[in-house]
Amino acid sequence: MAVIKIKENYCKGCLLCLPVCHNNSLVVSTTINEQGLHPIVFKEGSVCDGCKKCAIMCPDVAIEIYT
Repeated sequence: MAVIKIKENYCKGCLLCLPVCHNNSLVVSTTINEQGLHPIVFKEGSVCDGCKKCAIMCPDVAIEIYT
């Protein structure tokens, strides 16, 4: 199992990572980050298998995956 870290203040909420996550482990946060945007967060109780597709897709390099 991999560990995912999302730098919420880097995320602009472009949602490009959502469709590439085959585990549906990412959701839009209900809170607002420092930029005034709703960032992506890792859904509690979800599993990350470390495929890194979301990190590759992120234009802001806001997602880090540790395996």
